[in-house]
Order: sequence, then C-alpha cells, then structure tokens
Amino acid sequence: MRHFLTLFIILIAAAGLPSEASAEVTVGAARTSEYATRLKGKRVALLSNHTGMVGNEHTLDLMLRNGINVTTIFSPEHGFRGNADAGEHVGSGKDAKTGIPIASLYDGRTRMPSKAVMDNIDIIVTDIQDVGLRFYTYYCTMIDLMNAATVYGKEFMVLDRPNPNGMTVDGPILDMKYASGVGRLPIPTLHGMTLGELALMANGEGWLKDGKKVSLTVIPCTGYTHATRYRLPIPPSPNLPDMKAIYLYPSTCYFEATPVSLGRGTDTPFTIYGHPSMTTGDYYFTPRSRPGAKNPPQLGKKCRGHNLRPMTEEEMIARGVDFSFVIEAYNSMDRPAKFFTSFFELLAGNSNIRAMIMRGASADEIKASWSEDVRKFKNQRRPYLLYPEQ
Repeated sequence: MRHFLTLFIILIAAAGLPSEASAEVTVGAARTSEYATRLKGKRVALLSNHTGMVGNEHTLDLMLRNGINVTTIFSPEHGFRGNADAGEHVGSGKDAKTGIPIASLYDGRTRMPSKAVMDNIDIIVTDIQDVGLRFYTYYCTMIDLMNAATVYGKEFMVLDRPNPNGMTVDGPILDMKYASGVGRLPIPTLHGMTLGELALMANGEGWLKDGKKVSLTVIPCTGYTHATRYRLPIPPSPNLPDMKAIYLYPSTCYFEATPVSLGRGTDTPFTIYGHPSMTTGDYYFTPRSRPGAKNPPQLGKKCRGHNLRPMTEEEMIARGVDFSFVIEAYNSMDRPAKFFTSFFELLAGNSNIRAMIMRGASADEIKASWSEDVRKFKNQRRPYLLYPEQ
C-alpha cells in the first residue's frame, strides 16, 4: 500500500502517452488546460528562469495571461534571467517586466524562503529546464522548496519538461553524508528522470525533511519517452551552451574539484580540458573573463590538454559517467598529490572514487564499482516513472 496513491497519480497522469519516442514533445507548461483551473483563486509562487518558455512566451506571462495570480517568483542558481556565474550570489528584487517580487534562493544567505514570503503564497509551481545530473542545482532548489512547502503547509506543482540525458542511468549514488548544495538525494550522477518524476520519488520515498510529504501534482509532458533525444531550445545555464556540453557534463564536471580547466572562459566549456602543467595533449586554450565565467580557473593562462568536441554525440552519450578524462589529467600533472580538493567528494558522491584513481584503477574498474547500485536504483525508481523507458 506504500506507493498506492503515488501509483494512482502516475497512472492517471501518464494515460495516453505514446510508447515510443516522438519528435513532437509538448512540455507541461504548454498544457494550460491541465493546470490553469487548478491554480485559479490561489496565490502562486513560480520557480523558473530563462528556460521557462513555451514557444516565444515565458511561463510567467502565460500564467498571467490566463488569469493566474502569481505573487512571487523564486530564482535558482544563475538567477531568474540565467546569466549569473556558477555559485554566484543572486540578489532578490522585482521582475522588470511584471513588477512581481523575486525571492532569490541563491543569495548567499539561505536557500529556504522566509516565513514572510511563504505566508503570501498558497502553492509553489516549478517550471525549469533541468539536465538530469545529480550535481546540477536546479533540482536541489526544487527539493528545498518542497521541504519549505511541507513546513508551511503549501501545495506543490511541477510543470514537467524532458530530461535531455533521460536515456541514461549511470554513476555513483550519493552517500548522504556528502549531501550538499550540489547533491540533495541518494540518486546516481545520471538519474535518467525528469523533475516531475524526481519530485514524485522524493515524496514517495520519504526523502523530504523528516520524511514528510507534500501535496504534489505533476503536469507531465506529452510525446516524450526516456528514449527521446530531446534537444534543448535554450541553453540551461551560461556554461552549458550546446548539446555536446550537456552530454559531456557527467564526465567533465569533476574537473571543478581540481585545478584543471574544463573550458570555462572559452566558447566550448565542459567539452575541453587542460592545465598549464599538463604534459600530454595536443590542444591549447587560454580561459578569459566573460559573462557567466568572470573568474574562470586558470584565467589568462595557456593550458595544454584535450578537445573532446570531435566525438559524435552518440559517442558522448554512450560514455555515461566516464572518469577516463580525470584519470588522464591526474596522471599527466606535475604535482598530482595536490590534484583533488574536498569538493571532489561532493561531486562524486562518495569517498571511494578519489582513492581508486590515486591507486591506479581504470575508468572501467571505477564504473564497475557502482553497477549493482545502479541496477537497484532502476528498480526503485520504476513506480515513479511517468514516461516509457523505451
């Protein structure tokens, strides 16, 4: 009986979805007939950013045009307009177009809204484009707001969007002693779920604070399956400018916890890597200050390394989570003893991977270390999937 209610919601929501991947995907936010009447008469807080678009119209404007009373905007990492650096403090204020107050959840003080903010809303609605990585912070913000909703007795709704990495489940599962701003749930690096599915799972598995549950509604996409190769129409953040960056992100993000540049401050972030002290590689680049990467690692220094962009997208996807790039850089550095920072464990999700790399384990051996955990996770998540896996 534990998942009876969740299963009922999923079966209703998933009715009519195709069993095969479709070229035509309709995002949840576009399905106004499914949610507008549910929101009428309620004070709505919207978690969104520049990715919350339906065609050429932002979901905020779409809601207002449909008579929905949006009283608050919540902004995630990179801000409501999506142009702040990774981890940069983002202040609160007002939306210039509508005058609606923006409550930043990335202002350097707290990632939980205040009582004054929560007292002005009845329901929190999430519409934001995630990329399906455990350390990508948009889902973390959603979980924070779900926790806030349980504390203040508010409803929660997710207007679902496809996961561009939704075809893959891979990587180590987060050991919750390493839970942080880049990891909120005990899920693999590539979890293969949409935000709607993750919300259902967090609610159903008792992963919210103190095991509480929130009154949750998910408006699913149509025309989407986990086999769909969904190409994002808008870059989700400044340093994920294209699909190659999104597909390599599961393998190159770990350089954030090393001195190696992964291309922030260039035109090709997350698809190249290098360092002035690397002794291998035939690719050279120099990171520069630019919007979204004002002070990138190795700023102004010529880096030697590798350009991964010649790989096809299919090759990138097939790698899943691949530590071969980190291993290669570690072995080619002059002073590898100072290679890793403590942030590495937060990204990796456990303390095993650093030790395996340092003792000379191969990328295949490292991948094998989490294979059984991934198999168990796939079974655990199955009751919460809104879309066919194939």
